[in-house]
Amino acid sequence: MKYSGILRIGFKLLVNDRGKFSALLIGITFAVFLMMEMTAMFAGIMNRAYSTVTNIGAEMWVMDPAVNTATNAIPLPDYLLDAVRSIDGVHDAVPLFMGGALVKLEDGTYQAVNVVGLDDSSLFGRPALEQGNIQDIYNDNTFFAVDDAEFSKLENPKVGTTFELNDHRGTIVGIARVAANGLNGVPTLYTTYNRAIAYIPSTRFTISYILVQPKSADAVAGIKQQVAKLGYVAFTKAEFNQRISDYYTYQTGIGTNILLMTVISFIVGLSISGQTFYTFILENLDKFGALKAIGAKGRELIYMILFMATFTAMTGYGLGVGLVTLMIVIARSRLPNYAAMITFGNLGMAFGMVLLIAGISSYIGIRKVLKIEPYDIFRG
Repeated sequence: MKYSGILRIGFKLLVNDRGKFSALLIGITFAVFLMMEMTAMFAGIMNRAYSTVTNIGAEMWVMDPAVNTATNAIPLPDYLLDAVRSIDGVHDAVPLFMGGALVKLEDGTYQAVNVVGLDDSSLFGRPALEQGNIQDIYNDNTFFAVDDAEFSKLENPKVGTTFELNDHRGTIVGIARVAANGLNGVPTLYTTYNRAIAYIPSTRFTISYILVQPKSADAVAGIKQQVAKLGYVAFTKAEFNQRISDYYTYQTGIGTNILLMTVISFIVGLSISGQTFYTFILENLDKFGALKAIGAKGRELIYMILFMATFTAMTGYGLGVGLVTLMIVIARSRLPNYAAMITFGNLGMAFGMVLLIAGISSYIGIRKVLKIEPYDIFRG
């Protein structure tokens, strides 16, 4: 390489001062750890916030325009189901019920639950069963329990376990597994739509959502327009997830608080690394002056400083990502409700911020180095 020699000198200057190098690494590692942890928590919360949309898996959702989250449904009139089914481009449309209830367990304790009522004929959106037979849901008083992080709150029921729900007898006939855990810390029970509305008191309207399967992707726009004429909205799965994400990001304190912590983490990392790198440059000015005296050009010194800052930043980035990954793995193994998850998005954001830290630190060092003159060093 053209600049391999000068880069090798920069590497030796950097790692030979173990104290300064360690301080730089600790500062950047700590900043990356905090940024990754905050954004991983936000990603985990969002993943659980739209867990209902993920678990049901419908391509389109019809709802009241005021709905912001999947768990806060506004009941829809019964005629809307027939109207949606008659829209051109709709292959099928089924009702979905979602509601909260209080169940009395076998030992006499009470536990809040979410009850999901699936269309009786198709059971569209049903979860995958670990135990039990899907046909048993058509028996009297039957429910599926979801084996997720909240499963133990139902006292780890088995097939055949009974409970009471609004003075109705309920029986667990299946243990199900879903793709994503819920956000509110409440166990989930699945049953048929008609049983759900019969067991749980509700308003005059009982449909929480209408799940739509379009005939083709080209039909989605037309379905949206026809539903809008009826006074309601139709979202694709991705659009509904984005609506939920926007709500938690901009209309609750979750997004603001996590963004603030991420910015603070960036400032901490920048201040530590910038100050330490500047101190490192000051302590090695004589060496940079000597390099200038023997013919090193300003461009070569710039490459050297950029290499030193980038090498330190990337090493700190790797250590920070590894540390937060280890912490999340340990926390998840011991705390089932722990929601943090690492995504490509927060990896990329942390990487961009680390590059920015490296760039600012380099700029501070470059300005100082380019101003020195060899005769000032030797005269001192």
